[in-house]
Amino acid sequence: MSKKSTEMVAASSPTWETLEAFARQSMQQFLQRTLEGEVDELLARGRYERRAAVDAPVGYRNGFGKPRRLSLSNGTITLRRPRVRGLAECFESRLLPAFKRRTEEVGRLLPELYLHGLAQGDFDLALRGLLGDGAPLSAPSIARLKAGWQAEYELWKTRSVADLDVVYLWVDGVYVKAGLEKDKAAISYALEALALTRRLGARGNEAHALCLSGDVASTVGAADAEGYYRQALALANELGMRPLVGDCHLGLGKLRRRMGKHQEAREHLNTATTMYREMDMRFWLEKAEAELREFVS
Repeated sequence: MSKKSTEMVAASSPTWETLEAFARQSMQQFLQRTLEGEVDELLARGRYERRAAVDAPVGYRNGFGKPRRLSLSNGTITLRRPRVRGLAECFESRLLPAFKRRTEEVGRLLPELYLHGLAQGDFDLALRGLLGDGAPLSAPSIARLKAGWQAEYELWKTRSVADLDVVYLWVDGVYVKAGLEKDKAAISYALEALALTRRLGARGNEAHALCLSGDVASTVGAADAEGYYRQALALANELGMRPLVGDCHLGLGKLRRRMGKHQEAREHLNTATTMYREMDMRFWLEKAEAELREFVS
Protein backbone atom coordinates (compact mmCIF):
# COMPACT_ATOMS: atom_id res chain seq x y z
CA MET A 1 0.00 0.00 0.00
CA SER A 2 1.40 3.40 -0.93
CA LYS A 3 1.65 5.93 1.88
CA LYS A 4 -0.66 8.92 1.88
CA SER A 5 1.89 11.05 3.71
CA THR A 6 3.47 13.73 1.56
CA GLU A 7 6.92 13.41 3.02
CA MET A 8 8.04 12.29 -0.44
CA VAL A 9 7.82 14.90 -3.15
CA ALA A 10 5.06 14.24 -5.67
CA ALA A 11 5.93 14.00 -9.35
CA SER A 12 6.03 17.30 -11.25
CA SER A 13 3.78 15.85 -13.97
CA PRO A 14 1.08 13.92 -12.11
CA THR A 15 -0.69 10.91 -13.57
CA TRP A 16 -3.96 9.28 -12.59
CA GLU A 17 -2.07 6.89 -10.30
CA THR A 18 -0.29 9.74 -8.48
CA LEU A 19 -3.14 12.26 -8.50
CA GLU A 20 -3.92 12.13 -4.77
CA ALA A 21 -0.26 12.33 -3.78
CA PHE A 22 0.15 15.31 -6.11
CA ALA A 23 -2.92 17.02 -4.63
CA ARG A 24 -1.62 16.54 -1.07
CA GLN A 25 1.83 17.75 -2.04
CA SER A 26 0.33 20.85 -3.67
CA MET A 27 -1.82 21.50 -0.60
CA GLN A 28 1.20 21.09 1.65
CA GLN A 29 3.19 23.61 -0.36
CA PHE A 30 0.29 26.08 -0.40
CA LEU A 31 -0.28 25.84 3.36
CA GLN A 32 3.43 26.17 4.06
CA ARG A 33 3.54 29.37 1.99
CA THR A 34 0.45 30.64 3.82
CA LEU A 35 2.10 30.00 7.20
CA GLU A 36 5.13 31.98 6.11
CA GLY A 37 2.86 34.69 4.69
CA GLU A 38 1.36 35.17 8.15
CA VAL A 39 4.81 36.11 9.45
CA ASP A 40 5.39 38.45 6.47
CA GLU A 41 2.15 40.23 7.36
CA LEU A 42 3.01 40.36 11.07
CA LEU A 43 6.49 41.82 10.52
CA ALA A 44 5.48 43.93 7.49
CA ARG A 45 8.42 42.59 5.50
CA GLY A 46 9.49 39.54 3.53
CA ARG A 47 11.78 36.80 4.73
CA TYR A 48 15.07 38.41 3.67
CA GLU A 49 14.04 42.07 3.92
CA ARG A 50 15.27 44.53 6.53
CA ARG A 51 13.03 46.76 8.62
CA ALA A 52 11.90 49.64 6.42
CA ALA A 53 11.61 52.27 9.17
CA VAL A 54 12.44 52.90 12.79
CA ASP A 55 8.81 52.52 13.84
CA ALA A 56 8.30 49.32 11.81
CA PRO A 57 6.90 46.32 13.70
CA VAL A 58 9.45 44.71 16.02
CA GLY A 59 10.38 41.06 15.98
CA TYR A 60 12.42 38.80 13.78
CA ARG A 61 12.26 35.35 12.27
CA ASN A 62 13.92 32.52 14.12
CA GLY A 63 13.76 29.62 11.69
CA PHE A 64 11.13 26.90 11.86
CA GLY A 65 9.77 24.50 14.41
CA LYS A 66 10.02 20.75 14.10
CA PRO A 67 8.07 19.14 11.22
CA ARG A 68 4.49 18.53 12.28
CA ARG A 69 2.06 16.11 10.72
CA LEU A 70 -1.43 17.42 10.07
CA SER A 71 -4.31 15.11 9.13
CA LEU A 72 -6.74 16.44 6.51
CA SER A 73 -9.80 14.74 5.07
CA ASN A 74 -7.76 13.59 2.06
CA GLY A 75 -4.68 12.41 3.93
CA THR A 76 -1.79 13.57 6.07
CA ILE A 77 0.70 16.31 5.22
CA THR A 78 3.80 17.66 6.96
CA LEU A 79 4.24 21.34 7.85
CA ARG A 80 6.80 23.45 9.73
CA ARG A 81 5.54 26.44 11.71
CA PRO A 82 7.71 29.57 11.40
CA ARG A 83 9.12 30.84 14.70
CA VAL A 84 9.20 34.52 15.61
CA ARG A 85 11.21 36.16 18.40
CA GLY A 86 11.40 39.64 19.87
CA LEU A 87 7.65 40.21 20.13
CA ALA A 88 5.78 41.65 23.10
CA GLU A 89 3.34 38.73 22.90
CA CYS A 90 3.75 35.18 21.67
CA PHE A 91 2.95 34.75 17.99
CA GLU A 92 0.02 32.39 17.34
CA SER A 93 -0.75 31.24 13.83
CA ARG A 94 -4.40 31.63 12.78
CA LEU A 95 -3.95 28.84 10.24
CA LEU A 96 -2.26 26.25 12.43
CA PRO A 97 -2.61 26.90 16.17
CA ALA A 98 -0.27 25.17 18.59
CA PHE A 99 -0.87 21.49 19.37
CA LYS A 100 -3.35 20.98 16.54
CA ARG A 101 -2.80 17.69 14.72
CA ARG A 102 -6.01 17.29 12.71
CA THR A 103 -8.58 19.53 11.06
CA GLU A 104 -12.06 20.11 12.52
CA GLU A 105 -13.55 17.84 9.82
CA VAL A 106 -11.29 14.94 10.79
CA GLY A 107 -12.09 15.61 14.45
CA ARG A 108 -15.81 15.30 13.72
CA LEU A 109 -15.21 12.08 11.78
CA LEU A 110 -13.79 10.21 14.78
CA PRO A 111 -16.88 10.24 17.06
CA GLU A 112 -19.07 9.46 14.04
CA LEU A 113 -17.05 6.30 13.36
CA TYR A 114 -17.33 5.37 17.04
CA LEU A 115 -21.09 5.93 17.11
CA HIS A 116 -21.48 3.82 13.96
CA GLY A 117 -19.92 0.87 15.78
CA LEU A 118 -16.21 0.96 14.90
CA ALA A 119 -14.41 -0.84 17.71
CA GLN A 120 -11.61 0.97 19.51
CA GLY A 121 -9.10 -1.66 18.39
CA ASP A 122 -10.05 -1.08 14.73
CA PHE A 123 -9.56 2.70 14.79
CA ASP A 124 -5.84 2.55 14.09
CA LEU A 125 -6.13 0.37 10.98
CA ALA A 126 -9.18 2.25 9.64
CA LEU A 127 -7.65 5.70 10.12
CA ARG A 128 -4.32 4.68 8.64
CA GLY A 129 -6.23 3.59 5.55
CA LEU A 130 -8.18 6.86 5.40
CA LEU A 131 -5.55 9.35 6.49
CA GLY A 132 -2.26 7.60 5.68
CA ASP A 133 0.43 5.91 7.73
CA GLY A 134 1.71 9.28 8.91
CA ALA A 135 -1.56 10.20 10.65
CA PRO A 136 -0.79 11.48 14.19
CA LEU A 137 -3.21 9.06 15.84
CA SER A 138 -2.41 6.20 18.17
CA ALA A 139 -4.30 3.67 20.27
CA PRO A 140 -3.76 5.71 23.48
CA SER A 141 -4.99 8.90 21.79
CA ILE A 142 -8.13 7.11 20.56
CA ALA A 143 -8.69 5.77 24.09
CA ARG A 144 -8.43 9.31 25.49
CA LEU A 145 -10.88 10.61 22.88
CA LYS A 146 -13.34 7.82 23.68
CA ALA A 147 -13.12 8.60 27.41
CA GLY A 148 -13.76 12.25 26.62
CA TRP A 149 -16.84 11.44 24.51
CA GLN A 150 -18.26 9.24 27.25
CA ALA A 151 -17.67 11.94 29.86
CA GLU A 152 -19.40 14.52 27.64
CA TYR A 153 -22.35 12.16 27.17
CA GLU A 154 -22.69 11.53 30.91
CA LEU A 155 -22.63 15.29 31.51
CA TRP A 156 -25.23 15.82 28.77
CA LYS A 157 -27.55 13.22 30.31
CA THR A 158 -27.49 14.88 33.73
CA ARG A 159 -27.81 18.51 32.62
CA SER A 160 -30.79 20.52 33.82
CA VAL A 161 -33.56 21.25 31.32
CA ALA A 162 -35.60 23.41 33.66
CA ASP A 163 -34.69 26.62 31.84
CA LEU A 164 -35.43 25.26 28.35
CA ASP A 165 -38.48 26.43 26.47
CA VAL A 166 -39.01 23.28 24.42
CA VAL A 167 -41.00 23.81 21.24
CA TYR A 168 -40.52 20.32 19.81
CA LEU A 169 -38.66 17.27 21.09
CA TRP A 170 -37.88 14.43 18.73
CA VAL A 171 -37.27 11.04 20.31
CA ASP A 172 -35.56 8.27 18.41
CA GLY A 173 -33.56 5.17 19.21
CA VAL A 174 -31.55 2.37 17.67
CA TYR A 175 -31.61 -1.21 18.85
CA VAL A 176 -28.48 -3.24 18.14
CA LYS A 177 -28.87 -7.01 18.38
CA ALA A 178 -25.65 -7.70 20.24
CA GLY A 179 -26.49 -9.36 23.52
CA LEU A 180 -28.34 -8.80 26.77
CA GLU A 181 -26.42 -5.69 27.78
CA LYS A 182 -27.44 -3.95 24.54
CA ASP A 183 -31.05 -4.95 25.23
CA LYS A 184 -30.89 -3.33 28.64
CA ALA A 185 -29.25 -0.22 27.23
CA ALA A 186 -31.88 0.18 24.50
CA ILE A 187 -34.74 -0.08 27.01
CA SER A 188 -32.95 2.26 29.40
CA TYR A 189 -32.48 4.97 26.76
CA ALA A 190 -36.10 4.70 25.63
CA LEU A 191 -37.35 5.04 29.20
CA GLU A 192 -35.03 8.00 29.82
CA ALA A 193 -36.56 9.73 26.81
CA LEU A 194 -40.05 8.94 28.09
CA ALA A 195 -39.24 10.33 31.55
CA LEU A 196 -37.83 13.52 29.98
CA THR A 197 -40.98 14.17 27.94
CA ARG A 198 -43.11 13.76 31.06
CA ARG A 199 -40.92 16.15 33.08
CA LEU A 200 -41.28 18.73 30.31
CA GLY A 201 -45.01 18.16 30.00
CA ALA A 202 -44.60 17.58 26.24
CA ARG A 203 -47.57 15.26 25.72
CA GLY A 204 -47.14 14.87 21.97
CA ASN A 205 -43.52 13.85 22.41
CA GLU A 206 -44.59 11.61 25.30
CA ALA A 207 -46.82 9.73 22.87
CA HIS A 208 -43.86 9.27 20.49
CA ALA A 209 -41.66 8.12 23.39
CA LEU A 210 -44.29 5.59 24.48
CA CYS A 211 -44.48 4.15 20.96
CA LEU A 212 -40.67 3.99 20.80
CA SER A 213 -40.60 2.19 24.16
CA GLY A 214 -43.11 -0.27 22.75
CA ASP A 215 -40.93 -0.86 19.67
CA VAL A 216 -37.85 -1.51 21.81
CA ALA A 217 -39.68 -3.70 24.32
CA SER A 218 -41.29 -5.68 21.50
CA THR A 219 -37.95 -6.22 19.77
CA VAL A 220 -36.22 -7.52 22.90
CA GLY A 221 -39.22 -9.62 23.93
CA ALA A 222 -40.17 -7.63 27.03
CA ALA A 223 -43.62 -8.30 28.48
CA ASP A 224 -44.63 -4.65 28.79
CA ALA A 225 -44.46 -3.88 25.04
CA GLU A 226 -48.25 -3.98 24.63
CA GLY A 227 -48.74 -1.64 27.57
CA TYR A 228 -46.52 1.01 26.00
CA TYR A 229 -48.32 0.69 22.67
CA ARG A 230 -51.73 0.97 24.33
CA GLN A 231 -50.72 4.10 26.26
CA ALA A 232 -49.24 5.64 23.12
CA LEU A 233 -52.38 4.79 21.13
CA ALA A 234 -54.71 6.34 23.70
CA LEU A 235 -52.65 9.54 23.93
CA ALA A 236 -52.23 9.81 20.16
CA ASN A 237 -55.98 9.42 19.66
CA GLU A 238 -56.66 12.07 22.31
CA LEU A 239 -54.26 14.52 20.64
CA GLY A 240 -55.37 13.73 17.09
CA MET A 241 -51.95 12.41 16.03
CA ARG A 242 -53.16 10.18 13.20
CA PRO A 243 -49.72 9.13 11.83
CA LEU A 244 -48.71 7.96 15.30
CA VAL A 245 -52.03 6.14 15.70
CA GLY A 246 -51.14 4.20 12.56
CA ASP A 247 -47.66 3.46 13.94
CA CYS A 248 -49.16 2.10 17.16
CA HIS A 249 -51.51 -0.21 15.24
CA LEU A 250 -48.55 -1.38 13.13
CA GLY A 251 -46.52 -2.11 16.27
CA LEU A 252 -49.40 -3.95 17.91
CA GLY A 253 -50.02 -5.95 14.73
CA LYS A 254 -46.39 -7.09 14.56
CA LEU A 255 -46.42 -7.91 18.26
CA ARG A 256 -49.65 -9.93 18.03
CA ARG A 257 -48.38 -11.84 14.98
CA ARG A 258 -45.24 -12.90 16.88
CA MET A 259 -47.47 -14.01 19.78
CA GLY A 260 -49.51 -16.18 17.40
CA LYS A 261 -52.70 -14.13 17.82
CA HIS A 262 -53.29 -13.83 14.09
CA GLN A 263 -56.84 -12.49 14.11
CA GLU A 264 -55.96 -9.55 16.34
CA ALA A 265 -52.77 -9.01 14.35
CA ARG A 266 -54.73 -8.75 11.08
CA GLU A 267 -57.15 -6.25 12.62
CA HIS A 268 -54.35 -3.95 13.77
CA LEU A 269 -52.43 -4.28 10.50
CA ASN A 270 -55.53 -3.64 8.41
CA THR A 271 -56.21 -0.51 10.46
CA ALA A 272 -52.63 0.68 9.98
CA THR A 273 -52.76 -0.06 6.24
CA THR A 274 -56.03 1.87 5.81
CA MET A 275 -54.71 4.87 7.74
CA TYR A 276 -51.39 4.99 5.90
CA ARG A 277 -53.20 4.80 2.57
CA GLU A 278 -55.56 7.63 3.53
CA MET A 279 -52.61 9.81 4.62
CA ASP A 280 -50.54 8.82 1.57
CA MET A 281 -47.73 7.60 3.83
CA ARG A 282 -46.28 5.28 1.22
CA PHE A 283 -43.17 4.19 3.07
CA TRP A 284 -45.12 3.01 6.10
CA LEU A 285 -47.89 1.64 3.91
CA GLU A 286 -45.35 -0.71 2.32
CA LYS A 287 -44.19 -1.77 5.80
CA ALA A 288 -47.73 -2.59 6.91
CA GLU A 289 -48.55 -4.43 3.69
CA ALA A 290 -45.35 -6.46 4.03
CA GLU A 291 -46.46 -7.55 7.50
CA LEU A 292 -49.85 -8.60 6.11
CA ARG A 293 -48.13 -10.66 3.42
CA GLU A 294 -46.42 -12.67 6.14
CA PHE A 295 -49.75 -14.34 6.83
CA VAL A 296 -49.96 -15.53 3.23
CA SER A 297 -46.38 -16.77 3.07
